[in-house]
Amino acid sequence: MHFEDQNWQQIEAYLQHDDRVMLVLGACEQHSTLSLLTDSKVPLALADAAAKKTKVLIAPPLHFGVSPYFLSYPGTISLRMQTYINVVEDIVRSLHGYGFTRILILNGHGGNTAAKTSLVELVNQLPGLQLRWYAWWLSPAAVQFAQQHQRINAHANWSENFPFTRIENASKQDKPPVVYGPDILGKDLTRQDVGDGSYGGAYQVPDELMQTLFDLCLTEVLTLLNFD
Repeated sequence: MHFEDQNWQQIEAYLQHDDRVMLVLGACEQHSTLSLLTDSKVPLALADAAAKKTKVLIAPPLHFGVSPYFLSYPGTISLRMQTYINVVEDIVRSLHGYGFTRILILNGHGGNTAAKTSLVELVNQLPGLQLRWYAWWLSPAAVQFAQQHQRINAHANWSENFPFTRIENASKQDKPPVVYGPDILGKDLTRQDVGDGSYGGAYQVPDELMQTLFDLCLTEVLTLLNFD
């Protein structure tokens, strides 16, 4: 149920019976031993799983986000904040323009959050537009799961280490949490402080636990797609 597998006539036919679409916002940035596209892979996997159950279409994912603090790590590609906001707004305007009025945005990257505030203006401007924003790692399910298992939910640690984001097996040793003060750090000091890219805690937990986390988040996504 991806746009890439459809032609324009099929999209038009879909809109005759459904006005929902999922939009994945990710990033291309360092994630320690995990894929550079981890922040795209997780929400896209949730979208794929939800589409199989609901037949809701998935718009092309935006694989670039706002990651200026990681630019000293090769492979990171970052958009300027205003550029990013403009791109997201233009995507939503395009989708709304030919009939998608209920849009579930599945965000995988914290640096993209500024776009959420700007989208309020679009809701005010575009007739009938309903937007929902889901940041899976901040969801009630993910937060509760981490608490139940006494784990720290942090960047590039166990919480993002799914079989489909893993490039190589990570260290079995926990890493002390990265602690920041009030300073706004540039890319070089960020790399100096973060080191291998993980923000601390366990690098990996059993895949069975990660499947449970994924299923819990999927349940939330399916509920949001109802637009009740």
